[in-house]
Amino acid sequence: MKIWVDADACPAVIKDILFKAAMRTKLNMTLVANHAMRIPSSQYIKFLQVTSGFDVADNEIVQRLSGGDLVITGDIPLAAEVLEKGGHALNPRGELYTVDNIKARLTMRDFMDSLRSSGVNTGGPSALNQSDRHAFANQLDKFLTQNA
Repeated sequence: MKIWVDADACPAVIKDILFKAAMRTKLNMTLVANHAMRIPSSQYIKFLQVTSGFDVADNEIVQRLSGGDLVITGDIPLAAEVLEKGGHALNPRGELYTVDNIKARLTMRDFMDSLRSSGVNTGGPSALNQSDRHAFANQLDKFLTQNA
């Protein structure tokens, strides 16, 4: 199993949790982004920079993903593609996307997008807080214990 990170929008505190987990579990992790970023020096942590453009990083992750791999993303359409390909998807707030909940998440995302495009101010997601970081770390540890 490998860990793939949709790194462009992944919060730094979540990346730090992931860096520690990759080194602790000795699992290969690749961060994929369209801009350069610093990563710790580790044989288990890699960085793949892709060209700028709509969904370029997402497409690269889906293309390289193998069944059973874990993808860290808050991007619901990417999570749906990951699940379709036999992978697992976890968002930075600690929610594990599943075949049982992804359709509802996609429907809500599309509904909110429709509201925004019609001029309704829906606000954005709340800032990542300590509870979110804790939920992510716990869900990641649980997942890695069961699947690594």
